[in-house]
Amino acid sequence: MPSLFRFLLVVAVLAGAAWGAMWALATFVEPQSREMSQTIPSSRLTGR
Repeated sequence: MPSLFRFLLVVAVLAGAAWGAMWALATFVEPQSREMSQTIPSSRLTGR
């Protein structure tokens, strides 16, 4: 039984660390917006 508690504790600590990392990334990292352009072949524009 103690090994089950140890396993659950390790899983809970890892889940908490993952949650904390996701929260930190969502809170402190701001995405940079920029213009985007993509060339389209003329064959796709004519509908053939």
